[in-house]
Amino acid sequence: MRSPHRPLTRRGLLTGTLGSAALLATAGTLAGCGTKGAQQTEAGCKSDDLSATEKKLAFSNWPQYMDVDEKDESKRPTLDEFIKKSGIQVTYTEDVNDNNEFFGKVQNQLAGCQTTGRDVMVLTDWMAARMIRLGWIQKLDKAKLPNVEANLLPSLRNRSFDGDNQLAIPWQSGLAGLAYNAKVTKEIRTVDELLTRPDLKGKVTALSEMRDTMGLLLQSNGHDPANFTTAQFDDALNKLKKAVDSKQIRKFTGNDYAPDLAKGDIAACIGWSGDVIQLGFEDEKIKFVVPDSGVMLWSDNMLVPNKATHKANAEELINYYYDPAVAAKLAAYVNYICPVKGAQAEMEKIDPELAANTLIFPDDAMLSKSKVFMALDEKREKEYEAKFQQVIGA
Repeated sequence: MRSPHRPLTRRGLLTGTLGSAALLATAGTLAGCGTKGAQQTEAGCKSDDLSATEKKLAFSNWPQYMDVDEKDESKRPTLDEFIKKSGIQVTYTEDVNDNNEFFGKVQNQLAGCQTTGRDVMVLTDWMAARMIRLGWIQKLDKAKLPNVEANLLPSLRNRSFDGDNQLAIPWQSGLAGLAYNAKVTKEIRTVDELLTRPDLKGKVTALSEMRDTMGLLLQSNGHDPANFTTAQFDDALNKLKKAVDSKQIRKFTGNDYAPDLAKGDIAACIGWSGDVIQLGFEDEKIKFVVPDSGVMLWSDNMLVPNKATHKANAEELINYYYDPAVAAKLAAYVNYICPVKGAQAEMEKIDPELAANTLIFPDDAMLSKSKVFMALDEKREKEYEAKFQQVIGA
């Protein structure tokens, strides 16, 4: 059974909580990422695993990112079943409201090789990459993750920040692409149309999330957002600046574009699949488009931080959620891209309409056009973010 419409999607919370100006305010946090003492190593910051004697774990996740029982919202069916089957008691907390905000919560402990009190935390690709770069994440034991080894989608393997799939396991994924309201405009197929078509002038928004907007522009210029140069970034940024200066783009947003798109106040935008699938349930005129040049694929990842004392228990949880039947139940509620092969067949038994939805189960043609944004070192992360914020007027 499809869950009722939830007005604020998980991906919207990603940048909705902190606006662009607030992101700039975190530059000091970014600047301190590589300072002496923050960096840890596997040998220098060892973690003890008490899973054999302590059947428990602490799990930090985003709001509305776990299935709940529609008749009793205190129940989380898949998580409750894990607890029953494994005997592991899970303290589940929805305390990840923004990547930068969460980084601030745990930064001092992880920089000092101290416990955060969490065994699993769910963070977006770029933040996962930053924490991995800092040496703050424990390596997982592949022998304890047979379901992940068997069922992780090929498009999510061997990412630039986790080449051997041992540090960050996707919880859910999504796409950044184009969207339009067919009641107020004709079909849109390319990023260049969005940025230059005269009938769309002043009726367009783009995302304040740098990696999503710039990833799409890099693709539109024929460049690979998973492997690009500073000159190519600057070229794509110049293209964006022209669209800003010409007033083609009305503004940059978090997920607050969604109601404007639904009402027809904006005609087209760069948007997230999770938002658009929810809008589409209510109005079939709202369309998500994979641009001809390609689409951006992002994930929120399960990570086990240093000094987490229940790694084996965490691995059991991660492996459980890569059972296709379990993954399908979760996907039926959250409506993001399911990263688990085999879940689509299981979804047929739950909701055939959702099983056929390519925004939850992308086909090979869509996945072949998807890219994950390149992992950035500290210097380039600061440089690119600052350039982007200057152009979007934050």
